[in-house]
Formats: sequence, structure tokens, C-alpha cells
Amino acid sequence: MRTAFLAWDYPPSPSGLSTAAREIAESLAQAGAEVTVFTLDRTGHERIGGVTVSGLALAPGSSLARLRLWGSAGHLAAPLAFRRAVLEAHRRGPFAVIEATNWYAPAALLAGRRDLPLVTRSSTPAAFTRDPAGSLRNRLDGWTADRLERRQAQASAGLIANTATHAGVIAHCYGLTGRQPEAVIGLSLPPEVAEAARGAPYPEAAEPIRLLFVGRAEARKGFDALLGAVAILGAEWARGALPAFRLDLVGVPPDDLPADLPDVARPHIRARGRIDGRALSAAYAESHAVLAPSRYESFGLVYQEALAYGRPVVACAEDASARAFVGVPGAGPLAAAATGPALANALRPLLTDPDLRRAYRARALAAAGRFSRASLGRETLALYERAITAARGD
Repeated sequence: MRTAFLAWDYPPSPSGLSTAAREIAESLAQAGAEVTVFTLDRTGHERIGGVTVSGLALAPGSSLARLRLWGSAGHLAAPLAFRRAVLEAHRRGPFAVIEATNWYAPAALLAGRRDLPLVTRSSTPAAFTRDPAGSLRNRLDGWTADRLERRQAQASAGLIANTATHAGVIAHCYGLTGRQPEAVIGLSLPPEVAEAARGAPYPEAAEPIRLLFVGRAEARKGFDALLGAVAILGAEWARGALPAFRLDLVGVPPDDLPADLPDVARPHIRARGRIDGRALSAAYAESHAVLAPSRYESFGLVYQEALAYGRPVVACAEDASARAFVGVPGAGPLAAAATGPALANALRPLLTDPDLRRAYRARALAAAGRFSRASLGRETLALYERAITAARGD
């Protein structure tokens, strides 16, 4: 089966969407599909991991690059670029199916074609990552993005979600009726991540206790609760009630730290910004626990990565994925809510009790490896077949 896959970026770009795109594309290739990835983060063509990667970066000064600078209408620039490139390649050698993320609707202008069925794999909707109290311009911009996402999802021939709970959220968010073929398919981890994780011993040094956060400084990730918890625990450390600890923020540059961050929190925080895969592996290996207090995750790759390394995960019970992947196997404590005090209460015992950390580590390792490339590729191709049949009306 010849398939097209639309991606905003692709490895070595260090983002969650990029990592997911590679896992999906390479799992399909390993399952026997001929995969072409179209991505906006580069130019040129190359073969990577059995996949053809075609770069569509918008040339500076081009009409689409200028369009992208406009509010609201700028959201059409990427879908136009993807549409032009995919249809040109489709004329040279037909694709059986296209896959794209829902996030900002890169395939909005390719949806609904009978000759080229679209499958949308749902990440977190863009609306979940925005500040609802933004400016009028930003609200209008967001309204356009939301409508494009809804259009793409409703006109898709098939839908994939990472968890059953997320599928329900997506259906409600986009007003889906259940008419399209659907599947729940978990994402795998890159082989090099799994290999590095297997060989990573647990740090036995008592102090400082090293904590790790991987994500963005946004409310959906519980970043406000994270900083609130560090302030509370930092004050307790200053009174001699807790051992020394340090929190590495990966994906958060120093400029994203709030100007009013309490002085009791600052000595315990290191904002590292974006780092490459090798540095991220080292960060996981050096950590005693991973803090992931997200309010909502469509899947939660950081949970899977932390489990693979056997690191206790401090997550939030507000997130269904955290309840499933962390809470059910007992791989770490769940804060009752995404607040500073609740997160501090969940984390405090881990800081003071090394035996508790080791117990959570054992359960994290037991819960790791739940998803594989073999199942990802096999189940995705099965959904593709159903979507193709549905699009043809067979």
C-alpha cells in the first residue's frame, strides 16, 4: 500500500508530534507499506528509516510564506502547501490513503476525496493549548484553526485515537457522529529510546533528588501547578524539612519562567529549553522521578518514556491517560488535582523515602513496553483498509 503522511516536523526535530510521526511512518514501512512523509520543517528529499521524506518548507518571501503571516487566513498556507505537493505526487504515482494529525488541520484541503481517502489521527486539539483570554485577534485566529480541524475530522474517511477516552473527547469536540471507521491505537517508542532505557541504571545518589519535567510551559501541561509545588517544597527545604532537590525543565527555555517566580523556587529549577535525543536520554537516566502533571494528554508519550526508564511518574488524576498508564499499574503517585498544593503532597513522600522510589520504579518497569511498532503498523493498516472501503462506498 502506497501511503502519504503529513507532518509539521520530523526527526531530528525534537517534538512530540515529530516523534509520533516517525513511529507511525516507520511502523507502516516495517509492515510493508510504501510511505512518503511530507513535512514543513525542511526542504529536499531523503530516505530515512525506510521512509521517503519530502520537505515542503515555505520559501521566504513566497506567496504562501506571506499568507502564513496573516491572522486567521494564515492557517490556510500549510494546507495549501500540503495539498499541492500531495496531489502532484499522487499524479505521478497514486497513493491509496493519506494520514494527518488533527492539530491545526494540515490536511483540511485534502479531506473528502473519494480517490484519496484521508485518515486523521487525533492529537490534542489546538483549542486545548491556547489561552482562552487572549486578544481578539488571537481569538479569531483560534476560531479559524478550530473550524479547519473540525472540517478535516468530519470529512475524514477514518479516525484514529490513542486512547478510548481521547476518542470520546475528539468526537464531542468536533461534533462527530460515529459514521466513519474508527480505531484506538497506542503509539510505540523509538527503538533507540527503548534500548537506552533498558540500559539505564537507577541513580542511587541520595542528594540532590533529581526531578525531570518534559514539555511546554503551558496550562494544559500543568506547568503552573508544577511551579507552585516547587515553591511549596522549596520553602520546606529552606527550613530543613526536606532533602535537597533539583528540577530540570526540558522543553522550557529560561525566558518562559515567570518573572514573579518565588525566590524559594528559583534555586531548585534549571530551565534547559529544547535538547536533542541523546541529551534527553541522559536527562531521563539521571532523574529519580519524572513530573508530568498534565491536565489533559491525548496519549502521553512522556508517561511511556518515563516508564521505559523505570522512573516513578508523578502525574495528575485529572488526566485519563495518567490514570490509565500511571495510576492503574501504580507506577507513581497521582495528584488529586493540578494545583501546587496537591502536586506537592504527591511528590513530598518521594523526596524523603528512597524505598518508596524503588518500589515505584519496579512497578514502572513492569508497566513499560505496552505498545510496539508491530502492533502500531498492523492496526494502522487495518484501519486504512476500512477507511478506503468506506470512502469508495463499497
